[in-house]
Amino acid sequence: MAGHSHSANIAIRKGAQDKKRGALFGKLSRAIMIAARHGGGDPVTNLKLRYAIDKARENSMPKDNIERAVKKGCGELDGEDLAELVYEGYGPAGVAVMCDILTENRNRTAGEVRKIFEIKGGNLGATNCVAWMFERKGIFLVPARNVEEDRLIDVALNAGADDVSLQGESFEVLCDTAVFDTVKQALETAQIPCDRSEIARISKNTVELDLEQARQVLELISALEDHEDVQSVTANYSIPDHLIAELQATL
Repeated sequence: MAGHSHSANIAIRKGAQDKKRGALFGKLSRAIMIAARHGGGDPVTNLKLRYAIDKARENSMPKDNIERAVKKGCGELDGEDLAELVYEGYGPAGVAVMCDILTENRNRTAGEVRKIFEIKGGNLGATNCVAWMFERKGIFLVPARNVEEDRLIDVALNAGADDVSLQGESFEVLCDTAVFDTVKQALETAQIPCDRSEIARISKNTVELDLEQARQVLELISALEDHEDVQSVTANYSIPDHLIAELQATL
């Protein structure tokens, strides 16, 4: 599993994440609220809100929930006073970990996240201790069975994408965040379906893990993702292909 492969990281944790749909809706609602609060309630002019709503729809979040979250963000309904934070630290085997946080209580969340790191064999670090190891990219996961590689490359690169690569059973399309919307529209126009499309952090370098280290790192990430204030977790690990099946069977 290549460290830059977002699709592989998603695939190995998908089963566990699917079991947390109720908690996921709460996190998606918070993301919509904060986007609407900062940029207004119109997804046409507020790209951050549009991406948050798109992600909610991709996860089958009910329309009423989405509309309610937008209204809370715009102040039309009472909502939480949320702060956006990024926590950074190290996991087992020196893996760099970044957590995007939305919280109404900074001190409580910091203490709880620090405890998760410590229990799972890592430690919470100072601001910017690992941020330099990552860059933000637009990412699209396209099932390989749904498109010919040459056609996908032609559509994606003409729209401004940087790279198209086969990662397991999916093609991974990477692009600069500035052209994310353009690439997304090009894929939609070409009727090329995506399993997932998002702007996320990609690691510049990776730490290759053995089986036990992989289990420890994935347990840390899972525990962090379970926390209600943690929106997303990114880490710079790499797991060899021959260990994937065994790990998937135990998660």
